[in-house]
Amino acid sequence: MTDLQAQITALRGPILVLGAAGFVGANLFRHLSRLRDDVYAVIRDEKNWRLRDVDDDRIIACDLNDPVAAKHMVQSIAPQTVFDCVAYGAYSFEDKADLIYRTNFNSLVQLVELLRERPLAAFVHAGSSSEYGLNCAAPAEEGPFEPNSHYAVSKVAAASYLHWVGKQKAFPCANLRLYSIYGPLEDTSRLIPNVVRMAQQGRLPPLVDPRTSRDFVHVDDACAAFVMAAVRMNPELYGEDFNIGSGTRTTIADLAATVRAEFGVQEEPKFGSMEGRSWDLADWYADPGKALRLLGWKTRISLADGLRSTAEWIRTLSDSEVAVATKKTAAGARRSLSAIIACYKDAQAIPVMHERLTGTFRKLGIDYEIIFVNDGSPDDSAEVIRAISERDPHVLGITHSRNFGSQMAFRSGMEVSTKDGVVLLDGDLQDPPELIEQFYAQWIAGHDVIYGRRVKRDMPWHWGLMYKAFYRVFAAFSYVNIPLDAGDFSLIDKRVVSWLLKFPERDLFMRGLRAYVGFRQTGVDYVRPERMFGVSTNNFLKNIDWAKKGIFSFSNTPLTMLTAAGIVLLGLSLLAAFVTAVLRLLFPDIAPRGVTTLLIAILVFGSLNLFAVGLIGEYVAKIMTEVKRRPALIRAAFVRSGKVTELLPDGKEAAR
Repeated sequence: MTDLQAQITALRGPILVLGAAGFVGANLFRHLSRLRDDVYAVIRDEKNWRLRDVDDDRIIACDLNDPVAAKHMVQSIAPQTVFDCVAYGAYSFEDKADLIYRTNFNSLVQLVELLRERPLAAFVHAGSSSEYGLNCAAPAEEGPFEPNSHYAVSKVAAASYLHWVGKQKAFPCANLRLYSIYGPLEDTSRLIPNVVRMAQQGRLPPLVDPRTSRDFVHVDDACAAFVMAAVRMNPELYGEDFNIGSGTRTTIADLAATVRAEFGVQEEPKFGSMEGRSWDLADWYADPGKALRLLGWKTRISLADGLRSTAEWIRTLSDSEVAVATKKTAAGARRSLSAIIACYKDAQAIPVMHERLTGTFRKLGIDYEIIFVNDGSPDDSAEVIRAISERDPHVLGITHSRNFGSQMAFRSGMEVSTKDGVVLLDGDLQDPPELIEQFYAQWIAGHDVIYGRRVKRDMPWHWGLMYKAFYRVFAAFSYVNIPLDAGDFSLIDKRVVSWLLKFPERDLFMRGLRAYVGFRQTGVDYVRPERMFGVSTNNFLKNIDWAKKGIFSFSNTPLTMLTAAGIVLLGLSLLAAFVTAVLRLLFPDIAPRGVTTLLIAILVFGSLNLFAVGLIGEYVAKIMTEVKRRPALIRAAFVRSGKVTELLPDGKEAAR
């Protein structure tokens, strides 16, 4: 047994490797799992190509940005050693600032605060040499820091937090500032795998400025640093930072020369033919002295040996595997979607909806989550959702305390969704999930909102006629351009979702708000089928209520019509009074007389007054709903991984 193997055996378990779907995390998990059976790979979604041969019982799907999911994971595993390799922003196209900070800092703080509540042997965090930013020529761990990107700032914040919690709160943690890690399982579009792959063909890829430097560290050496930091964890190391680099400044020109020598490449390198990263610098290398002094760690694999190791791995890949292992560029990156399903008396339809949504998302090859909102359903929808979430980590359940209506169900799901866009569907399967594929194509083409347009409904002709009449009357009355025959079924970009969530109104009419916010919108035609199970919960009175909700939310026309009618009738009344007076004076025999005329006038004007008061009352009722400022919805519980978490008003878990 080697010294490193002995150290792996000495680690206290259970062991969690967070971010195990990534390059460093996957290698670290594999190193540990060869010798131990209490190591778990924590990933956000489903297994990717790096973990495809790993048993499912060693995989934990958990979005660490979800506090409920993170708490369930910590409680169920009770880890003793945690290796945190989670990161977002290291690639140039990972440029969403809010997600960078949420992933690299907020979720770290949230997780550490959970771990502090229980015994822990070691928490080793993957920091970055980017923390130093412009101070990049063999900087000491104490700084100063001159970060030059959102990613760098987020990593500095994470390191500062760990230093504080380690030194001031005695939390057993360390931060490893990784330099340019390379080796097997790295995305083949990255520098070293791409150079090696093309060198095996006798060529070199386009390269950046030859003066740009890196400090290359083989991934096996990086994994050793994680293990050694955990094994040697003691109060002296709590909160410390360590530079994990070779200390050698290797320029792109040096790399090209080494590659040509190792692989016999005759082609001359084309420097400057590729645009560099915004944070690339000429003197970027480490001072690893502290890691050697306190951890006993140093690099043992030379660049030449590391290149050969990478080449051996690449030779095992087929062309299709190379394509899968290639990270997509920003332009080709697949966007992620949250499906939000409003469920009321849909227990039979929910499993079918889940199956069809899963098939659609997998066909698209995108990251996704499925959020079932149980809107106070009196059937066993809650148990059906719980059972599905137990076997599918993509599924999240929300249980409302009572029925708040489908519009609030959609809002509830939108508030907790985490993906790049949302799809709104009714739970009765009248919105065909397969249409999402067409929605997605329009989204990628540049539209922000894609709605389903019901060109035909499988229902009695008179109901279909009434629906069509409503949409046309609503569009004619509304002060915004409302698409005809467009229901709630739609795909909405996250940017638009964020605007929709800013609307404070409680009496929602989502399709009206969707039109109100604007942005680039388009429709996709489809035939809306009948319910697959049960009977519709809509009836004539409910449809009248829908019509009132839409018209009174997005139209002042009824009030304008009352004003116009009042003016016209006032004019007619004055004219009638004048004519009656003239007739009474000049032609008394033909002048109107008797109670009939008087009764008709009273009935007409009385009915008009009652109608006007009722109409104004509808607007006043909406005002009352808004000014009371009652909670728009009440979430009773979240359902994740088969576990039901009851909630308090602040969203925290209720004590039992």
